[in-house]
Amino acid sequence: MGYLKYVRQAFKQPQKNMPVLFKERLIGLRKEPVTVRLHRPTNIARARSLGYKAKQGYLIIRQKVSRKARQRPKFHGGRRPKHMRRLKILGMNYQWVAEQRAAKKFVNCEVLNSYEIAKDGQCMWYEIILVDKNHPSIKADKRISWIANPANT
Repeated sequence: MGYLKYVRQAFKQPQKNMPVLFKERLIGLRKEPVTVRLHRPTNIARARSLGYKAKQGYLIIRQKVSRKARQRPKFHGGRRPKHMRRLKILGMNYQWVAEQRAAKKFVNCEVLNSYEIAKDGQCMWYEIILVDKNHPSIKADKRISWIANPANT
């Protein structure tokens, strides 16, 4: 069997010292910037199952999304009750928001997929797999060259 099976099991069944390590990782994640480019994925098994390949043209981005209440900015002036709506109902989940923010930061790349890596009471962190659509190795690969097609942007 491949090594990814054992890596997947290790992420599903944490050992006794894992809560301490996870807490330390969360403390480190909170101190980092909102968008961070990584050299390799944190969960390699999950990234590979979603289409990641360890070759040029693939990027891994860690994106932080705040879990605070989704409200409109506080209004100034006006007292009519029908205009006092502050609750913002979004049809987007946090993962979609994270993907959009990463795509906005890296304009020449397309989002391939993403997965959650951590979550606490304040924030959620996602790793997003981006593909550089102008890279020659991506255009030459038959499996992923469809992403460079303008119809798929």
